[in-house]
Amino acid sequence: MNTPTLCPACGARNDCTLADPRTADRACWCYSVTIDPKVLEALPMELRNKACLCPRCAQVDAQLRAAEPR
Repeated sequence: MNTPTLCPACGARNDCTLADPRTADRACWCYSVTIDPKVLEALPMELRNKACLCPRCAQVDAQLRAAEPR
């Protein structure tokens, strides 16, 4: 079953603001990073374009840390 708030790869919370009605008016974290297309292509076809990956599975943790205000 597809749950928009969970990562389709690992099942952890994906922190997608668009999937949460309380924050759906905010841009998702994924808008500020570049996800390698190979990461997305590694997902089984039935899981693609259903829910956001979590930052760990999207392999963008370093990009998000670099973008954090200091």
